[in-house]
Amino acid sequence: MVSDNMEPVALVVDKLRGFAKSTQQFSNGILDKFRSSRRRHPIEILRRLQREAFSDIMKLRDRQDKVERLLSFRSSKTSPFDETGTRVRGEIEALGLLLMIDRIHEDNQEAINRTGIKTGVSSRFTFETAVRENDSLTAEFVAKGQLDDPLSLAKVIYSANVNDWCCLIAAPLGAKCSDIGVTSHSFTGPSLLNQHVGSGIGLTVKKSNIIASFAQFATQQDSLVTTHWLSTFGQVTHQLSWSTKVSLLGLNRTPKSSSQNVSLGPLALPIGLFKHHKEPKKAGDGSFRSAALVLKSDLDSSTKVGGWVELNSLGSRYLQWGVSVSDLPEDDIGWGLKIGGSVNGLNVWDHYQVEAFSKVNLGEKFLLQPSLMYVKDGSTRFPALTIKSTWSF
Repeated sequence: MVSDNMEPVALVVDKLRGFAKSTQQFSNGILDKFRSSRRRHPIEILRRLQREAFSDIMKLRDRQDKVERLLSFRSSKTSPFDETGTRVRGEIEALGLLLMIDRIHEDNQEAINRTGIKTGVSSRFTFETAVRENDSLTAEFVAKGQLDDPLSLAKVIYSANVNDWCCLIAAPLGAKCSDIGVTSHSFTGPSLLNQHVGSGIGLTVKKSNIIASFAQFATQQDSLVTTHWLSTFGQVTHQLSWSTKVSLLGLNRTPKSSSQNVSLGPLALPIGLFKHHKEPKKAGDGSFRSAALVLKSDLDSSTKVGGWVELNSLGSRYLQWGVSVSDLPEDDIGWGLKIGGSVNGLNVWDHYQVEAFSKVNLGEKFLLQPSLMYVKDGSTRFPALTIKSTWSF
């Protein structure tokens, strides 16, 4: 009877225990979720801060790009020379001549002058500035003669590369034909390349293996009568192979006008558009016409062979020629041989000269070049020894 009364009580106790256990499990679950949510909350904050910081950084970067573009645009408009520097090159050259001749008189004096040897000390400083991307401005200062002679502005050239096949050249001062043509300045070629033609403009066009150059110059000669000269220069070069090329050159110089005691300045030239008055040409008025053919070949990086023939109307020596072969490595002793002459009438051997020289590099910037020369000019014959030293920096 007692056991029957205890069974309902035990059943109620078991149900209460089960309810308490389930309540505890439910509360523990809620507490666990609350604790885990509190642990995840700082991570979410950090992620949100990271997203906001990244957005701010991108905005600052965009603003910086805009400022840099604005500054570069303003600097390019104010001065195109700010982007690159100026390259300076200098060269000081001393040339001495030892003549093996008994005495100097008028005949051998002319023969010495025709050799083209210019003794003394000369210095040259070249300033080359890159303008924008493909253009360049070159200014050359030269001092010749005595050591204490001042430097003077001798040449100004502006070169504008329009594209890969077209180049424009403007020379306000001191231009030579070699500045417009594509012939190397180190090559001893026709005399027309060294003609001083004053101020002018030129155009060079390249296509395939052919290069053509054309230029028009104007110069002023001041004497008792001021004369303006017009010079037209042209050159066509054909690349026969990777190492050989042939060039045809021409120069025509004619007087434009002359007047006494009148000078318009170095960059002024009267052209007379409305009234044409042809003055009769006078013999010996200084007109000059010349044509030359040049052949060059590079056997390797240091060995070169070349030859040229020039026909001109200046003086009686209307035909000049020259042949040269040289091996001039940059870091070793080099040598060279030059043979040249001129023709007067039908006498082919009227003037010729042979020069053998060597080149010795004394360091990276100093060069010594001794040479032995033999000259025959008419009845005048003499050997000569020259020593040239060059310091470049």
